[in-house]
Amino acid sequence: MEVSFTVNGKPTQVEIDPAETLLSTLRDRLRLTGTKEGCSEGECGACTVLVDGRPVDSCIYATGAAAGRAVETVEGMARDELGRALQEAFVAAGGVQCGFCTPGFVTTLVSVLRENEHPSEDELRTALAGNICRCTGYSQILDAVAATVAGRAAR
Repeated sequence: MEVSFTVNGKPTQVEIDPAETLLSTLRDRLRLTGTKEGCSEGECGACTVLVDGRPVDSCIYATGAAAGRAVETVEGMARDELGRALQEAFVAAGGVQCGFCTPGFVTTLVSVLRENEHPSEDELRTALAGNICRCTGYSQILDAVAATVAGRAAR
């Protein structure tokens, strides 16, 4: 089956198996390998991408459901001012250790910060409930968000 959607601002058409996940399509067909496969059950958040601006676990999201929609991956975040600033803040704050979970955190947080320029720590923790990090203890990730928010306010 052929599916048409936008990936990181670029119109895309791809021939897929009807049961194919968006994660498989992005990584295997489109070679966008920044999105990671962790649990394959929608529990860890490593595979999070944005579909029409909302975070989804691409490991359990059918590619066919993305037809006509806009998909953003961590690669697209590098071209986005907010995404780039957040990625830089992750590095500066030590929010990247092994880095495996980072793409999912970045895409989730970009969605949060697009909707709310000054989220509270409780709002951030709630938004990140579906993202698991085994290295940082989360405080550095929250520090990265605080730095990004402060940088936006300074501009």
